[in-house]
Formats: sequence, C-alpha cells, structure tokens
Amino acid sequence: MSSDKSAVTGILDELNRLVGECESALGQASSLDAVEAARVEFLGRKGRLAQAMSAMASLPGEDKPAVGKAANEAKARLNELLDEAQQARKRAAAAAAYADFDPTVPGRAPLPGSLHPVTLAMEEVATIFQRLGFEVVAGPEVENDWNNFEALNMPPDHPARDMQDTLYVTDSILLRTHTSPLQVRTMLAKKPPVAIIAPGKVYRRDSDLTHTPMFHQIEGLLVDTRTSMGDLRGVLAHMCRKLFGEDTRTRFRPSFFPFTEPSSEVDITCSICKGEGSCKGSPCRVCKGTGWIEILGCGMVDPNVFASVGYDPEKYVGWAFGMGVERIAMLKYGIGDLRMFFENDLRFLGQFC
Repeated sequence: MSSDKSAVTGILDELNRLVGECESALGQASSLDAVEAARVEFLGRKGRLAQAMSAMASLPGEDKPAVGKAANEAKARLNELLDEAQQARKRAAAAAAYADFDPTVPGRAPLPGSLHPVTLAMEEVATIFQRLGFEVVAGPEVENDWNNFEALNMPPDHPARDMQDTLYVTDSILLRTHTSPLQVRTMLAKKPPVAIIAPGKVYRRDSDLTHTPMFHQIEGLLVDTRTSMGDLRGVLAHMCRKLFGEDTRTRFRPSFFPFTEPSSEVDITCSICKGEGSCKGSPCRVCKGTGWIEILGCGMVDPNVFASVGYDPEKYVGWAFGMGVERIAMLKYGIGDLRMFFENDLRFLGQFC
C-alpha cells in the first residue's frame, strides 16, 4: 500500500486542533465538573482523541510510526492541560473557602460523652459492694443447662423454669436467664469464704412495654460458716440508702425462690412520693399509692445448691440476692419508660453527661 499523504496530514491536523480546542475549552471551564466534561470529550473511551487514533488503522505501515508519535505527544499534552486545569480549580475553590473563613468565630466544641445510665447504675452498685469486700465476677452469656438451672435446685420438670422464658441454642445450651450461673461457677472454683457480686446481661423471651429480650442483672452471694438473714438485711439496707438516699427505708416480705430458703422480696420507700403514697393530692403512679416499690429478691442459700457444688451444707451457710439494673436506674434517675434505654436518643443520653 502506497503512502497517502493527505490522510496523514488530516490526522496530524486533527491532533493539533484537539490540543488547541481542549486548551480553549479548559480556559472557559469554571468548575471541576466542567474540567471533567472536557476530559471525557477529549480523552474518553469514545472521545475525539480515540476517534482520531482509530483512523490510523487505514494508514500504510511506513506512516504509522510518525502518526503514532504525534498521537502520543497530543495525548500527553492533553493530560497535562487537564491536570493543570484541575489543580487550578481546586486551588480556586480552596481560596474561596478560605476567603469566607472567619477565625474570630467561636469553634464548635465536640459533644461530651457519658456512660449509659444502665452502666452508671451497675457501676454504682458494684462500687458499694466492693467497698464491703465483695469481688466482682464475670462469665459467659451462653450457658449450659446445669449451671443455669439444675445446680440452682431447678430440675427439668421444675415449674420455675416455665417462668424464665428461656432462649435455647440447643437442648442443653442456652442464653443465661440470670447471672446466677456465675455463683455456681465461683463456688465450683473456690472454697468458702465467698463474697461476690455478678453483674451482666441476661436474656429471656419477653418483649412488651415493661420487658425486653435482653436486660441486665446484678446478683450477689456470700458464703461462710456463720452468717444470717440479719446480715443480709443489713447489707441490702445499706445498699439502698447509698443508692436512693439516707432516708430510704426497706421492708422484707416472704416470698419463694427455688435456690433460697427462706426467701424474701425487698421493697424500698417510693423515690417519687418519698413513701407518702401520694403526690400533690393524687395517688402516686409509680408506687400505686402504696408508698413502697419492689426492687429485688433475696434469701438464704438452699442446702441443695451447696450439695450441687460440693459445699458441706452442715458446715456452710450463705445468702444471695438479685436485682434488675434497669429497674434500679429507672427509680434512681426518674425514667418513666423502659424503652428509652435502648432507643439511642442523644437527647436522652445527653442528660447523663
């Protein structure tokens, strides 16, 4: 194939025009978007440079090197022009932003953070008992059936299991329904005397206005050769006064729990009406006009529990208690809706900063 000078000249002229027209277009581009549009027009996959280079396929072999060199030079120049234009627009945007900056305007301070109210309540209770010599223990939230039920005097057919609304993983593995398994684990690993509290998450199949599938508990255990319900009452009364104020009164009511005998429910004077039963002449909605609010359960450890963990029930005695942390936090901070703990509303959480 003989050389076609007119075709070669046409391609070279087109390459020169591309550089000039690109330079002109970039001179009118007032934004980064306009620069990007020019890049697509001249260097895009279907842009004008690609179209000019596609015509090289019809040229004779001896003409292709010179035309190819010119095309590469044009491409390099186009890239150079586009990069310069892009950097210039970026500098102009930064200068415009700086021109609007007023260094005398006060800065915006970062939002202060705080611990969640449930965490605050849990740590306060833990601190009270640590000062009394109790050890804080932790353990797995996925438990086996023996630790969660059988070692605590609740065999498979015990009706108390029906009250737990258990979330099972397998037939013998479950999400713990209380932190009592930590008491079992501690007694299996340690000989008396034992004085522990066990805070943590627990899980039950409850979901309504007053229950959530996940909540928090703090349970306590003391085991020694000599202790009594009187010691238990003194310790819990002390905790309530530290949590809710020195004028807080407590009362114990007989109750039943499979792992303690005798057992009691513990009430405190209402933190809203101060035990009066009424607020501004109307019955208190929190305590239903009784002046008392139930906050926890407790009792002397059942001898069957000691037998399960290898403690001699003829030698050792002990007491245990358990409370819901959300309930403690609601009473302490005057929170009326349980769901507020889990909605992640910064307006609510910011009140505890």
